[in-house]
Amino acid sequence: MMTPLPPAKGYRALREGRHSEAGGFYFLTFCSLDRLKGLSNAAIASAIIAEIDAMQADEAWTLHCGTIMPDHVHLLIELGQPLSLGKTIARLKAKTAANLRDRGLNWQPGYFDHRLRPREERLPYFHYTHLNPYRADLLRIEEKWPWFICSPTNQKWFVPMLNQELPEPTWLTGLP
Repeated sequence: MMTPLPPAKGYRALREGRHSEAGGFYFLTFCSLDRLKGLSNAAIASAIIAEIDAMQADEAWTLHCGTIMPDHVHLLIELGQPLSLGKTIARLKAKTAANLRDRGLNWQPGYFDHRLRPREERLPYFHYTHLNPYRADLLRIEEKWPWFICSPTNQKWFVPMLNQELPEPTWLTGLP
């Protein structure tokens, strides 16, 4: 009788089959350790955004949109030339770790990524990212989440879809 192989476990399983390609679009999620809340604290969120901007200036990636939630971050990026996907996340975490530690937080090891197919529609990722704080019931529909970020190029086409920078009420009906 053949013994089945044990399933891959932990962060090794997340890395299995991971492909890092400059010019590829990636939807990324990374979390605070033990999903402790605090990333949306103004000082921490500002530090994360500052590093996101610095990485864009260094051409590590092009940010399309993102949101900083209390215990995790979502980003839609196009990977640049100088660093692999894993090294971009490692850089962001390393450069912001002191800000997190000052408030009793740390980054969880690893991250989740989804590489978009070349013709895959990006609008659902913008909607998901923008609606995430509303789905989590962190604010009312008439409030704007302060930690949603969108590149100026993407703001030109995405923001006009919104209702004064707020989600259309119909977008929130039936959300889990």
